[in-house]
Amino acid sequence: MLDLPDPGLYRTTQPYPGHEDTFPAGVLVYIGQPSNGGLKFVVRPGSNRKNRWFWGEPTTPLRSPSWAKTLKRLPAEGYYTLPKTLEFEGGGKWLENAIVQLGFNEQGQGILFVAELREAAADNALYFSDRGMLVDDDLLDRLRWAPILPVRPE
Repeated sequence: MLDLPDPGLYRTTQPYPGHEDTFPAGVLVYIGQPSNGGLKFVVRPGSNRKNRWFWGEPTTPLRSPSWAKTLKRLPAEGYYTLPKTLEFEGGGKWLENAIVQLGFNEQGQGILFVAELREAAADNALYFSDRGMLVDDDLLDRLRWAPILPVRPE
C-alpha cells in the first residue's frame, strides 16, 4: 500500500514528475479519495465561489509517495478567529479574535476575509468581501477554528 497523505489542501513545493505542466511547484492542490475507497488523486482548483474553491476535472491518480512527501499541508478553507491584532500600513486594523474566512489563491497562499456586520442591512448576518489580505504561513498555522455551521436551503 502506498504511503500517501490524507485528503485535504496542499501547496506543491516541487513539480509532480511526469505531470510538471499540470502540477508545477508553488500551486494549490487538493488530495482526494473516491468514496468507494479507490486510489487517491490530486487535482487543481476548478472554480471559486464565495471565497471557496470547487474542484473539477481532470483528476490525476496519486502514485508518487516521494512527491507526496514534498507537499505542504494547508488548513481547511472556512472560518477562523485571529490569534492577534493585525495592523495595516496606512492605518486600520483587524482585532484579535475577529472572525475571518480563510481562502487561498491558486499559488496556495492564504487569504483572509474579515467578517463585517452591515448596520443598514435588515438581516442579522455577517458578510465577507471578495477582496482579502494575503497572509504568511506563520499566521495560517496559528488561526483558531470557528465552527460556524452551514444552513442548507429547505
